[in-house]
Amino acid sequence: MTLFIIGYMASGKTTFGRALAKRARMQHIDLDFYIEQRFHSTVREIFAQKGEAEFRRIESAMLREVGEMSDVVISCGGGTPCNGDNMDYMNSRGITVCLQASEDVIADRILQAGNKRPLMAGKSKEEILQTLREHMEVRKPFYDRASVIISGDKLENKRQISETVEDFIKNHFHNLEKKE
Repeated sequence: MTLFIIGYMASGKTTFGRALAKRARMQHIDLDFYIEQRFHSTVREIFAQKGEAEFRRIESAMLREVGEMSDVVISCGGGTPCNGDNMDYMNSRGITVCLQASEDVIADRILQAGNKRPLMAGKSKEEILQTLREHMEVRKPFYDRASVIISGDKLENKRQISETVEDFIKNHFHNLEKKE
């Protein structure tokens, strides 16, 4: 089984993906971290040195590499599903799960992360919300193609994360309930 976790930045993809993989006894791969390890550069450096088009080419190739693994939960970058035929690939290869978080939750998480999110660094909450709305206008049609759409709003502490994972398993993957 391969699960692809998609959604906008700060929607909780890595948090949820890591917890789901642990609960389901599957491997978790954060696609951005995987790329950074393979290319010995941060995503930010790859963008700066090679440009977005080259980063997206690399990202698509690495998506296909990890997508061929078995029993893996892959947390994708926010733009991954919106590039080329990545969404078609993910839907054909496994189950896509889109985390949708409210604009306020996303903006608050981005602000709490400080400069960790280069695209949003130094922006006010209002500027973050404006950027988010512009991006979502383009990205929503891709996100809406996910097999499953769940809320990423309640991933702030261990209890909420656990409840979100258990609800997901109960409502979408009954076969995972039996894994002990």
